[in-house]
Amino acid sequence: MNERQKFGAVVLAVLMFLAGYLVGKNAEKLAGPPGDASPIKIGFIGPLSGDTANLGENMRLAVELARDEVNAAGGVKGRTLDVIFEDGKCDGKEAVNAGNKLLNIDKVTAIIGGVCSSETLAVAPLAEKAKVPLVSAASTNPKITTAGEYTFRFVPSDSFQGTFTADHFVNTLKKKKVAVMYCKSDYCVGIKDAFTKKFKELGGEVVAEEGFERDARDLRSQITKVKAAQPELVYFVSYTEGTIVGLKQMKELGVTAPVFGADAWDDPKIGKELKDKAHKAQYSLPANQSLPQEFVEAMEKRTGGKELVVYAPRAYDILKSLTEIMGQKGVGPENIKAGLSDLKDWKGIADTYSLDENGDVLSAKYVIKEFNKEGKAKEVK
Repeated sequence: MNERQKFGAVVLAVLMFLAGYLVGKNAEKLAGPPGDASPIKIGFIGPLSGDTANLGENMRLAVELARDEVNAAGGVKGRTLDVIFEDGKCDGKEAVNAGNKLLNIDKVTAIIGGVCSSETLAVAPLAEKAKVPLVSAASTNPKITTAGEYTFRFVPSDSFQGTFTADHFVNTLKKKKVAVMYCKSDYCVGIKDAFTKKFKELGGEVVAEEGFERDARDLRSQITKVKAAQPELVYFVSYTEGTIVGLKQMKELGVTAPVFGADAWDDPKIGKELKDKAHKAQYSLPANQSLPQEFVEAMEKRTGGKELVVYAPRAYDILKSLTEIMGQKGVGPENIKAGLSDLKDWKGIADTYSLDENGDVLSAKYVIKEFNKEGKAKEVK
């Protein structure tokens, strides 16, 4: 090889090296900098103390189970999930405090919650301003439908439950004279309004309508008025402690009309406290599909054998759906919002979810449970 050939070979080698280097740098630029390895922060707001704590605690354990399963499988794009749990106490003011902490201090990517409608309605404006998705597994008040572009839920609106209950009373139970007792909260008032509107449309008569403060522990005045109205059935919408007090005092005051409640009654504490005093009382709740045995067994270990509430697997489904969306579309709040807005026929363990333009589920199915003499609530076939 002469000098000219040697020089040409050196130039060619240099050019090839430069080409390879530039291609590599361009690929590095397209791929972006090394990925963020910090945990992905997700918030949770629900009642972890107070008279609905059993519901919130049950759901917290389900979310923890989902989190642990995701992290054990490698997380999301190599990043683990860190769920930060805050006590909303089923109260709007407390939920605002929890929401502000999660959004402004913890800088969460999304929030699972609230559980009570008052929590969700209070936090929704904060989530809207921060542009962070808020996804509820349990809040059913119809106002949540228009709470904002960043508010979603994996449970049907009470516009569905009110229609179902009214139709059940009139067409199945053949009861057209109903007294209504309800707690003065967003959840109870939402169901009461949806029910009475549809019930009257179907030809039913509301013979008494008695409200009470959510923390009231003496309902004898309201019950006395309800009894005097001689209803064919009492529709009693309340949270756990109010339900326990109300059913007990109805027995004491000799109310003989059958009593029917709503989905917040799906708290095992009610039957455990009342035993035979709840016998024959019924309530409606969203229908979950048959749950995987491995989920049931895992939750039995975490709860110490306590019964699952209807919302727990739905809370589990929310975190699993968020995980899938982040894996497909990206980890940012806007990516999550886009994924939830496009959610169609997503198969969870409790249900198959399709959300409409308002973030509501498109359809709903309900079942009815009845308390036996031992206080166990069993589905009525």
